[in-house]
Amino acid sequence: MAVEPGKAVSLKDFDPDFTGGYDDKAGALEKVAANVDRLSAMQEVLYAQDNYALLIIFQAMDAAGKDGAIRHVMSGINPQGCQVTSFKAPSAEDLDYGYLWRASKALPGRGMIGIFNRSYYEDVLVVRVHPELLEKQKLPTRARKGDIWQRRFKEINNFEKYLRQNGTIVLKFFLNVSKKEQKNRFLARIDEPEKNWKFSPADYAERKHWDDYQKAFEDMLENTSTEWAPWFVIPADNKWFARLAVSEVISGAFERIDLQMPVVSEARKKELGQIRSQLLDEED
Repeated sequence: MAVEPGKAVSLKDFDPDFTGGYDDKAGALEKVAANVDRLSAMQEVLYAQDNYALLIIFQAMDAAGKDGAIRHVMSGINPQGCQVTSFKAPSAEDLDYGYLWRASKALPGRGMIGIFNRSYYEDVLVVRVHPELLEKQKLPTRARKGDIWQRRFKEINNFEKYLRQNGTIVLKFFLNVSKKEQKNRFLARIDEPEKNWKFSPADYAERKHWDDYQKAFEDMLENTSTEWAPWFVIPADNKWFARLAVSEVISGAFERIDLQMPVVSEARKKELGQIRSQLLDEED
């Protein structure tokens, strides 16, 4: 599930329908609920300690279940300490800056959880599959020379290393859905009126570039899964299993952070004691 840094990646080696022989859907949902409770408790300590931040990135083909995974796994998180950012087509202002700029503005502060629904990785995925989008980025001629994708991989790795060294834990999930399952989900969005709003003709248009996207994802995973910011390939054909896997990875990562409630100094305790006495002495 975790992509080993520096190892060649072929998505054919990752089964989108994998459940590891685990077929207890009801039990999986109970485990997700338990992980949600764990995350809620750990978020409180993260917020109180105010030393670390957690950045969670989701990338996938359309209809892979990013929205549902975010909604279910993070359902118990205090919204005051969490921000979800969805990255769509860049605005005219975004294009006046480097491709990491708009993501930098949305990074979580210390004590916070940030979730990116798509991210700066779009600039080595959709921009790679559609080279005409690179023209819109108004790069100087020199910046277009050489292998721009390898250069961007290095820039992203350095950016994420900087984040990690300064207290931001970066977790990256690629929800690996099969072409067949994507077709079924598209059909459901068309056939069920209450899901019509979820379907965009643009999603179907992108499906025609499936093979190009698979190659771009493989290159991304191979070049940007690092010790400080690993990629996790999540089997996404079974939504219940995908949510379980994501919740397990996030909970485990949280528990490896040196999270501790702030220690109250003796001077502070004395101050609190004095305030308590004054409150008790007040007339109601």
